[in-house]
Amino acid sequence: MDSRQGPIPPATPVGCPAHHTTQAARMPLYGEEFAADPGAVYDRLRAYGPAAPVELAPGVEATLVTEHESALRVLQSPALFARDSRRWKALAEGRVALDSPVLPMMVYRPNCLFTDGTEHLRLRKAVTDSLGRLNVNRLGRDVERIADYLLDQFSERGMADLLNDYAKLLPLLLFNQLFGCPAGIGDRLTANMAAIFDGQDVMRANEELTACLMELVALKRRQPGNDITSWLVEHPSGLNDEELKDQLVMLMGAGVEPERNLIGNALLLLLSADSSTGRSGMRVEDAIDQVLWNNPPIANYATHFPVQDVELGGVPLPADTPVVISFAGANTDPALTEAHQVLSKGAHLAWGAGPHACPAKDPAQLIALTAIERLLNALPDLTLAVPQGSLRWRPGPFHRALVALPVRFSPTPGLRTAAARPVTASQPATVPPARTQTASSSGGTAPAKQKGWWSSFLDVFRL
Repeated sequence: MDSRQGPIPPATPVGCPAHHTTQAARMPLYGEEFAADPGAVYDRLRAYGPAAPVELAPGVEATLVTEHESALRVLQSPALFARDSRRWKALAEGRVALDSPVLPMMVYRPNCLFTDGTEHLRLRKAVTDSLGRLNVNRLGRDVERIADYLLDQFSERGMADLLNDYAKLLPLLLFNQLFGCPAGIGDRLTANMAAIFDGQDVMRANEELTACLMELVALKRRQPGNDITSWLVEHPSGLNDEELKDQLVMLMGAGVEPERNLIGNALLLLLSADSSTGRSGMRVEDAIDQVLWNNPPIANYATHFPVQDVELGGVPLPADTPVVISFAGANTDPALTEAHQVLSKGAHLAWGAGPHACPAKDPAQLIALTAIERLLNALPDLTLAVPQGSLRWRPGPFHRALVALPVRFSPTPGLRTAAARPVTASQPATVPPARTQTASSSGGTAPAKQKGWWSSFLDVFRL
């Protein structure tokens, strides 16, 4: 993501002739300045009214809805505000660069996020029915097992980066479990999904991700199992291979990055010192709720396209132009003061609303709660390793994501996975991703292919 940007321009007051037409008035939602203090930007955008002109990336114009009531109107009016981005006029006319960093999050795919009407209902039913087959108790045990495995990789060091060593990897490994991935496919899925989120050779990673998911779909058609991929394959909606692949991409995209940020942001809140112990004293459930209100893991998204010219609280929205919902801005709308003070779970928009509301909010909260509690119970004296004010946030218009979360703690033995399963000579307690050695034809040793996180995890648990 390009982090270069100039100073944020002053807001043009509502009613000014240049209010919605002046390019210079568009506030950039990329770069270090927005990442460091998005709340200040949302406050300034409110001077425009319920929605304001923004730039998601260089040359990518949109309107951002920051008022809670107006956000609900857009989210709950699918006949007027469509999700199909094939309507995007600027993209169709070649006015959006095809290598724009925001394009992968906005271009059309045949999945639940980008479809409308009966097609959306068909795809969403396949997804919701498959998610509905998840066993909550089994899901909790899976999270605990993965958490223990990751804890064993760093607990003896007495220090870690909880974002990259824990919050990032846990949902990636969990989705391999939920999708029923064998070792080779799971390693590629984990590596390429991580590369996409980190912006590393995104085009190649996306191609590799597509290839391994198509392999997974073909495998599950031949050998179905007790997993989400198989349930989608077997669903009476009759999804073809491309549709199956795109539902899996959507599930991972909607589950991995938001889950990582929810865990990371909640841990930061819990570790914010306000006592001699260095802990906030807050319950994990309350920390998660506060993050969903104040620092939602997906801050701005749910791109809609008006099917005709329309006004939103006096703000004109031309047909076929991107209208992005600011979940963070709507949640901090001054009109919600009372609801915000009591942290009403029903009022915030972190999970969206309307026909495209997140279908997995309960599993997502269970995953975050279990992952955080497992970590805090294992490392009870966990504290931030740097001043809170020195932590950096990852630039980008859509997420609210830390760059890293360094911590320190008293070292503990990495024996949690050994306690979970008996250790034998052929089954080590932990198998961290490391380059192994194999015999070469000349009688010596040669480097073997590096094990990935998922195959190493499977080596431990023999799943």
